[in-house]
Amino acid sequence: MPRVIFLTDLTEEYAKNLLKGIVRYSKKHEPWVLCKMPFSYRVEHEVEGVLRWAKEWKADGIIAQFYNTDRVSIFKENGIAAIAQDFKARFTEIPNITGAHRMTGRMGADYFIQKGFKNFAFYGFKDIVWSYERCEGFVEEIGKYHLNKNFYEYQNTDFKELWYYESAPLVAWLKQLPKPVALMACDDNQGHHIAEVCQQCGIKIPEEIALLGVDNDEAVCTLSDPPLSSINQAVEKGGYETARLMDKMIKNPNGRYSDVVVYPTHVITRQSTDIYATNDKHISTVLQYIHRNIDKKLKIDEITKMVPLSRRLLENRFKQEIGLPVYTYIMNLRIERFAHHLLESDAPVVEISENTGFPDYKNVARQFKKIKGCTPSEYRKQNSVS
Repeated sequence: MPRVIFLTDLTEEYAKNLLKGIVRYSKKHEPWVLCKMPFSYRVEHEVEGVLRWAKEWKADGIIAQFYNTDRVSIFKENGIAAIAQDFKARFTEIPNITGAHRMTGRMGADYFIQKGFKNFAFYGFKDIVWSYERCEGFVEEIGKYHLNKNFYEYQNTDFKELWYYESAPLVAWLKQLPKPVALMACDDNQGHHIAEVCQQCGIKIPEEIALLGVDNDEAVCTLSDPPLSSINQAVEKGGYETARLMDKMIKNPNGRYSDVVVYPTHVITRQSTDIYATNDKHISTVLQYIHRNIDKKLKIDEITKMVPLSRRLLENRFKQEIGLPVYTYIMNLRIERFAHHLLESDAPVVEISENTGFPDYKNVARQFKKIKGCTPSEYRKQNSVS
């Protein structure tokens, strides 16, 4: 029966979901004896103290949020398998639980682009891998639409200043941003931070700043005023894969092992992004109609009836404002909703296809692979807990 230490900050939803996946694997296979060690123990006793306790407890493995100054190789030297949870930078000595951070940034940018934004901003930490890689992905995506000239970033905050709210430079940066602006925060905690600062200095969300976080931590997102939209990640699946990796490492200590990668799945829209950034009232009307009726069979001729424009003029103005043809915009949005339903439901893929306005499954499968890079079945398998 494997004895494994889980050392992390269990006040965070990310860590709790990792633990859910680990426990699910344990129950499905050989049961583990799992020690949930508080992160304060690492702070008080340092990594050498954690090792001493692990040896006394006869641990087979440890999954932990280590500091990058920690000499993590001491665990393997003492016959204990070790996996690091993303903290500041990835380790090279041991496998990491990391994320497809650039993909997450691209997803955030694409979400805002579909809402018609022309100004973009990113708020995060300096020298933190999951923050700056999300920013890089965000910039890459808006660059595809030649919108990166209207990009603004604030990554001057040090990680140790997590609870420091009285930042005059941050307030000045937020005030000088061109409005409306689409702002992605590196995670939900920092999104909540921005929401509080905006509330204190009279900046309206979402009218002036549309705000998006990462991790979909419901406690944090609903605490924000207004509630924070966020990118959901397949963290529980990551926990399951972490446990699978740990099992292999315990059985074969000298093997070569790769990182566990947690992928973003979809955006959960709440009030902080409930807006369409266009000064063209006709395009705004069309966007609202499309989003409210996306599960129906939408025809461009019918959409044209919503506004006093010819079809040709509507298509030209829509592409000018949004950067995509009307049909492409609708297809991308439908695929995102289809992908969401794939992960939220256990129904057969063909049934979900029909319920989301795709009666021709073969066609949607082709479109899905073109946009997502894999088939609907592969996507579900990759992002669902095993």
